[in-house]
Amino acid sequence: MSTGPVHGTWEPAPAARWEDAFLTGNGHHGALVLGDPYDDRVVVTHHTLVRPNGGEHARPPELATALPDVRRRLLAGDTTAAEEFTDHRPLQWVQPFHPGFQLRLRRPPGPAAPYRRSVDFTTGETTATAGDWTSRVFVSRADDVIVQQVTDPDLTLDLALDHRLPGVPARLGVGHGAVRTPEGAVLSLRARYPGSDRAYTGVTVAAVTGGSAAIATPGLRVEHARTLLLLTRVHRHPGEWDVHAESRALRDLLTERTYDDLLARHLDRHRTAYTRVTLDLAADPADRALPGSALLARPGSPALPERLFAAGRYHLLSASGLLPPRLTGLWTGDWDTAWSGAFTTNANLNLQTASAAAAALPEVTEAHAALVHGQREHWRENARALFGARGIVAPSHTDGENGHTYHFSREYPLHLWTAGADWLLKPLVDHDETHGTRDPRTAEALAEVALFYEDFLTGTEDGHLVVVPSYSPENRPANAGWGTVDAAMDLSAARHALRTAAAYHPEHADRWRALADRLPPHRINADGALAEWARPGLDDTYDHRHLSHLYGVWPLEEITPYDTPELAAAAHRALELRGAENDSAHGHLHHALVAARLGDGDRVAHALDAVLGGDYFHASLMSAHYPRRDVYNADAAHTLPAVLIEMLAQSTPGRLVLLPALPAALPAGRLSGVRTRFGATLDLTWAPGGATAVLRPGRTAHIELRTPSGTEPLDLTAGEDRVLHLEAR
Repeated sequence: MSTGPVHGTWEPAPAARWEDAFLTGNGHHGALVLGDPYDDRVVVTHHTLVRPNGGEHARPPELATALPDVRRRLLAGDTTAAEEFTDHRPLQWVQPFHPGFQLRLRRPPGPAAPYRRSVDFTTGETTATAGDWTSRVFVSRADDVIVQQVTDPDLTLDLALDHRLPGVPARLGVGHGAVRTPEGAVLSLRARYPGSDRAYTGVTVAAVTGGSAAIATPGLRVEHARTLLLLTRVHRHPGEWDVHAESRALRDLLTERTYDDLLARHLDRHRTAYTRVTLDLAADPADRALPGSALLARPGSPALPERLFAAGRYHLLSASGLLPPRLTGLWTGDWDTAWSGAFTTNANLNLQTASAAAAALPEVTEAHAALVHGQREHWRENARALFGARGIVAPSHTDGENGHTYHFSREYPLHLWTAGADWLLKPLVDHDETHGTRDPRTAEALAEVALFYEDFLTGTEDGHLVVVPSYSPENRPANAGWGTVDAAMDLSAARHALRTAAAYHPEHADRWRALADRLPPHRINADGALAEWARPGLDDTYDHRHLSHLYGVWPLEEITPYDTPELAAAAHRALELRGAENDSAHGHLHHALVAARLGDGDRVAHALDAVLGGDYFHASLMSAHYPRRDVYNADAAHTLPAVLIEMLAQSTPGRLVLLPALPAALPAGRLSGVRTRFGATLDLTWAPGGATAVLRPGRTAHIELRTPSGTEPLDLTAGEDRVLHLEAR
C-alpha cells in the first residue's frame, strides 16, 4: 500500500479511446500511448502542427478611422453602435491544431496474459506490460525526441508510420519512405496539406537487437528480435524537409546510448521540475492504490484531488516548452479539434497556467513568455489597425503562429477586448516577484501596454476617463449589445497595467499613475453585487461561464477582503449570483479561484465537488470541457492544482495568507515546496488540531501574515528558516 501521494496512475486494460491514452511530452513533442500489446499505437503530436486555413495570412481589420464615431454613439446611449465596428468579414477560426501520425506496432495475436499500463509522473515515462512483452515511451526534454522501447523474448511485429487518424483530410498528400540501416531502418512520412505549400515530416529511426528486420512497404517487419528501440521526431515546414539529415541526427543519438541512457539525460530536467512541489491529503492507502478510472468513481476520497494535483502538474509541465498548453494541452488524437485546439487567451490559457509561479514551474512561465514575446509585433499591428494607437493589444484566440486579431463575429466581438495584454502579462509579473528579478522583456511589454492606454483612454465623462468600446468576455449586458462602455475587467486591467508599468519604469511613473487614477471606480449594482459594467444603466447577465468582471479579485489583488472589504463583499455577492451556464469546467474552477481569494471555503468545495463528481476526467486523467467527458480539453486538469494551492496559501510581495479557504472535506494534509511572491519557499502541514508552516526565505522581507487566528507582522531574513504554529480554528 502507498504511504504517500501517488505520483502516477495506472489502468488494468489498454486504452480503447485515444482520450484515455496516457500522455507524455516535453513541451515540443507530445505522445498519446494507448498500450495495446497486439496493436500498440503511439500518436505523435507537436506544438507547431496546425493546419493551414488562411489564418496564417489573416490580419486585423482596419477600423481606426471608424473609432471616433462608434465612441460618440456609445456614449450617447446607442447600445448597439459597436456592432458596426467591423469590416463585415465572416467569422474565421485560427489554424486548427492536429495530430501528426501514429507509430503502429502490430503483433500476431497471442495468449492472454496479465496486463498493466502506467505513467510515472516523476519520469514522464509510460509503460505497458503483458506477460513478457513491455513497451516504454517517454519524450526527452534533453534531446527533443520521442523514445520508445519494446522488449519481448521473441519479438515479431510490423511497424508503420500511419497517418490515418480520425478526421484526417481526404486530400492530405502522404508519402512514405523506408530505408534499411545497419541497426535497423529509417522510416519517414511526409504529409502535404491540401492547397498549401506547407507540409510536415515525421522521421523514425528503428534499432533492432537480435532477430531480423526487413523493409515491408510502407514500414518495417521485425522477426524474433529481443528489443526494438525507436526515436521519432516530426517537423512542420514549407517546401521539403531533409530526411537524411534528420535521420543522421537521430542515429547519432543512438551511438553508444541505450534507452536507459536517454532516459537518464531526460530525468535531469523533468524530475527536477516535477518534484519541486507535492501535495499530501492524508488519503486512504487503499484508495491511493486504485487505478485512475476506479479512483474517479470515488469523488469524495481525498486520494482523487491528491492524484489529480500530481497529474495536473505533470501534464502542465509536459505540455509547456516551445509554447504553453493549448486548449488540449499538447495532445489530440483527432484532426477535428474543438475550437481549433487554439490558445484561448480570454480565460482558458491563464487558468491553465495559474499555478506556475506558486507551484514552482518556471518552465511553464517561460513557455507562456515565449508565446507573448513571440507575438508582440502582431500585437502592435492590432493596436494600430483597430484603435489607431501605439503599444500592444492581444488577441483572444491564436494558433501560436499568428497573433493578429481576426477571430471575431457579431456574437463574439473579441476584437473589442483590450484587457488581454495585461491579463497575459500578469503571470510574468508574478514570476518576477517570486524570483526577485525583473525580466527586461516583461518591462518592455508593460511599457507598450501603458503606451496603448495613453492613446486609447481619451474620452471623459464626469471627470473620469472612459473605456469605450469595452467588452467583457464573453458576456453582454441584459439590456444592451455586446460592445459597451467601462466593463469591469477593462477598468481593472487598465489600472493594473498602468500602475505595474509605472513600478517597472520610474521615469514614467507619475504620468502613468495619474492616468490610472482617472479611471472610474467599480460600481455596485442594485443587487449589492459588483457590476460587470461600471456604467450606470447596464444590467448584469448572471448566468454565464466567464467571471471576467472579477478579474480584480483573481488574479489581481485590486479587491481583497483585507484592503477593500466593501468591494470584496460586492464581489462575493456577484459570485453568489453567478450561474454555471453550460457547466464548462473552466467556469467552475475560475469560480473556485475567486472564492478562495474571498475566503469562502464552502464555495471552493462546491466548485471542486462539481468537477470531481461531474465525470470530467478521462482514464488518462486529462480532462473534458463538459460533464460526461464531453470534448477533450485541458482546462480542468491544468487548473486544478492552482485551486488546491490557493485554498491553502496565497501570497503577494507583502502578504502571506494561510488556510484562507480550506474545505471541511480535506481536514489534514501537507503542501510542500510552494513559492511565495516575497521570495520564500513554504511547507504547510495542517490537521484538525492546528497547522505548522515552515518558511525558507531566499531574500529578506517584511510581510503581513494572515491566518485563521489573526493577523500579525512578520520579518523574514534571507537564509533563516521560520517555523510558524497556527492554532486550530
